[in-house]
Amino acid sequence: MASSLTCAGAVSALLSLLCAAASCVGFFMPYWLLGMQMDKPVSFGTFRRCSYPVRDEERQATVMLEQCGRYASFHGIPSLEWRICTLVTGVGCGLLLLVALTALMGCCISELISRTIGRVAGGIQFVGGKCVGIGTL
Repeated sequence: MASSLTCAGAVSALLSLLCAAASCVGFFMPYWLLGMQMDKPVSFGTFRRCSYPVRDEERQATVMLEQCGRYASFHGIPSLEWRICTLVTGVGCGLLLLVALTALMGCCISELISRTIGRVAGGIQFVGGKCVGIGTL
């Protein structure tokens, strides 16, 4: 199997893949904020939530639904800032994954990654990392 990457490039490709995977898993996991509500543990992230209050119309009361789930729609996310965070972090994760998979293919296919493509990929990876970083502030 011929490669267009040096040894340092292959290590960088592997680290890029691991970082992209960690960012994507973190994006989808609902454990960004942990707390208590109505004496029950609750947690949520940009995309999902666990143990959240819902209105029970039969009993005319608010009850705690103890399960994890995603928001029903993009507009179901509680605030505009939270929607922006979800969008920016998702775009960043997508860019990181794109660069990591391209670099991984460069480990297997000769003449795929040139110096110019490596620099462009590094720039895209930098933008993706900034998006993930800004989205988590």
